[in-house]
Amino acid sequence: MEYHNPVLLLSSVDGLDIKPDGIYVDVTFGGGGHSKEILRRLGPNGKLFAFDQDEDALANALPDDRFVLINENFRFLKRFLRFHNIKSVDGILADLGVSSHQFDVAERGFSTRFDAGLDMRMSQKNELNAYRVVNEYDQTNLSGVFLDYGELKNAPAIARTIIEARLERPIKNTEELKNVLGRFLPAHKSNKILAQMYQAIRIEVNQEIDVLREFLEQSLEILKPGGRLSVISYHSLEDRLVKRFVKNGMFEGEPERDFFGNFSVPFKTIEKLIVPDFAEIKINNRARSAKLRVAEKI
Repeated sequence: MEYHNPVLLLSSVDGLDIKPDGIYVDVTFGGGGHSKEILRRLGPNGKLFAFDQDEDALANALPDDRFVLINENFRFLKRFLRFHNIKSVDGILADLGVSSHQFDVAERGFSTRFDAGLDMRMSQKNELNAYRVVNEYDQTNLSGVFLDYGELKNAPAIARTIIEARLERPIKNTEELKNVLGRFLPAHKSNKILAQMYQAIRIEVNQEIDVLREFLEQSLEILKPGGRLSVISYHSLEDRLVKRFVKNGMFEGEPERDFFGNFSVPFKTIEKLIVPDFAEIKINNRARSAKLRVAEKI
């Protein structure tokens, strides 16, 4: 089985505008598809650092002297690059979301296709898992998870239903969770709604929105002037954050104006939004919601 079929492979690496002697970072290594393409374009003096918090990804480490794989969450990007005496880089690539491998290994609990324990951790070192979110969060927090991260309008009712069910006995696996939430899953759109529910829990378990914010802020700090940021996102919550940050250098509000009344922004957009073409989606259905944004530090 393919560990992960990289999405928008050439477009995302093209966006980095690779310099042969440059230093680059792939913060979502996974199966190594993007990293292999970056290394292919680097010269003998180039360097690539990759991050992946999932222990399973370590098996895919590339035997190349120019390559270093760091088994950590990319929210610690700056810390671990400094550990390797790297203060600035020429480009950073992020392919956000869940890898094909994580979806396809049933016991990880990411996929709606399998019955599995409530896990959904991208790193097995995390203390918080889906079981704890579903069985320990109070109604207010649980409702907030489904509303904020799943964009489900009936989030309060979903949370209330979970609370009532777990009073009788804990909800232990994905099949039990589906059964508890059955009345919210009309046949004609059950897969879509269930995917939103899973997405909400997964984002909470892995703190994905906080991680993305921290990563983007650190990227701005460590990119050299002229350095490129290439980010693939898969849902509107991620894409909105990326879009706002590369446009304004912040997540809320507007940037300051200079003496002449012009906005002072840290990035310039390299290309308009890039999405997979029909041919790629046909080969890899998981590419259908991907959005690529590329920006250059001013």
